[in-house]
Parts: sequence; structure tokens; C-alpha cells
Amino acid sequence: MKRFEYKVIKFDGKGILGGKVDMQDMEQKMNAPGQEGWEAVSVFDTNEAYGSTRWVIATFKRELS
Repeated sequence: MKRFEYKVIKFDGKGILGGKVDMQDMEQKMNAPGQEGWEAVSVFDTNEAYGSTRWVIATFKRELS
């Protein structure tokens, strides 16, 4: 039976009302786990007032040996 471990990374929505994500920073932080064998399996945002993005949450998994 395959076994996996999971990692979660949270990206902050910046700005007075939130909603601004630093895409360059996000790309770097998404690629780093990939180089260590992690695979992104889910990315979603959480909302605050008026639909502004508060956080973007990325979930990664990799198989245990």
C-alpha cells in the first residue's frame, strides 16, 4: 500500500483590503517543494469581506519510501 506525507504552504493576500498575491514569490515557493519531490495537489483561496483573497493555500504530497 502506498503511503504519503503532506505539506501545506500559505501565501498572504497583501494590500489594505487583501487580494494582492505576489506571483513571483508564489512561483518560487511553489517550485521549491517540487525540486524536493513534492507534487502540488490542491491550491485554493480563502476569502474575507467583499470577496477579497486573504490567503492562498497550496497542498503538496509525496510518496514515502
